Amino acid sequence: MGTRSTPARLVMLVYGFLAYAAFIACFLYLVFFLADAPLPYTVESGVRVGWPLALTIDLALLALFGVQHTIMARSGFKRAWTRILPEPIERSTFVLATVVCLTVIMLFWSPIAGHLWQVEAPWLRGLLWCVQGVGWVMVLASSFLIDHAELFGVSQVIAHLRGTPLPSRPFQTPLLYRYVRHPMMLGMLLALWSTPELTFSRLAFATGFTVYILLGVRIEERGLVETLGDDYRRYQRRVPQLLPRLAPRRRAAAPTTRGV
Repeated sequence: MGTRSTPARLVMLVYGFLAYAAFIACFLYLVFFLADAPLPYTVESGVRVGWPLALTIDLALLALFGVQHTIMARSGFKRAWTRILPEPIERSTFVLATVVCLTVIMLFWSPIAGHLWQVEAPWLRGLLWCVQGVGWVMVLASSFLIDHAELFGVSQVIAHLRGTPLPSRPFQTPLLYRYVRHPMMLGMLLALWSTPELTFSRLAFATGFTVYILLGVRIEERGLVETLGDDYRRYQRRVPQLLPRLAPRRRAAAPTTRGV
């Protein structure tokens, strides 16, 4: 293993932090990308082509993200991948690959003309923007409720530099996870669909990501059941997947889930 301060460990540390910084920058840009802010690339910018070609391009871009995210998050892929890649930067590489896919989507997105709805009432527009903001906050807040640093690969490279293993964590029921099993995905759905102007471009983006979310949480939960067994099955029975109840039935022993 060598000493704790070997150049290789320092390189991994820098790699992990750069991947994390890249994700935060990409996430923030995505927020403004969907809001059609005055930026070089947004969901409504780009070269306009006929809607059949634009839709084909956009669906292909969304499929790229879905395939990358689904395959790289699976335990079998991780086991095979870490035979080539050092294990401490496996999660950082997953994060970086996600950044690359999201960047490709935003760079090559093809806008589609037209609106499904366009809200005019100022109070309702303000309300929809607020709900969208709550959704984005939920996405980030949910990651901090579990282990933000480990979720994005930072804890792994720090522990590797120190020469210490990651601490094992007991099952938890932190706040939002007592109401839904996937508050991060619920926040994403709120952010995608709560908008005063649902253009066909945003509709394509929101629909594609919604399909991924609905399929992704099912795939993720199969892996969690295999890993955690009855603990997660009990959690599934007590806590809804995405649509919260007004109050939890009772305090549930919920695992800290790390899929994104």
